[in-house]
Amino acid sequence: MHELSIALSIIEVAEEEIVKLGATGVTSIHLRIGALSGVGKRSLSSAFGLARENTACATADLVFEDVPIIAYCPRCREPRPISSIQQFNCAVCDSPVSDVVQGRELQVIAMEVT
Repeated sequence: MHELSIALSIIEVAEEEIVKLGATGVTSIHLRIGALSGVGKRSLSSAFGLARENTACATADLVFEDVPIIAYCPRCREPRPISSIQQFNCAVCDSPVSDVVQGRELQVIAMEVT
């Protein structure tokens, strides 16, 4: 379950930031998560719930922002959304695409601290 190691890393980042800010705790952590990140939101939330005990993030919640898959379309010659995760085709012209521009992200983008 690699989500546990990710949850521990998120807590580590949060704890470093609260020290820098002189805060006492974290109430929420906002994450950008792409469909191709390989991380399950439900699994990450569960792992985070276990990992946060006895940390500065003990009462923190994870807030997810979904990042859609965008790939460079050779026919349209610009980044476009794909038609579906099962079929990597441009949603505009239906050409096959392979150069993923966006959708692999797993980033901490904001925290609410106390």
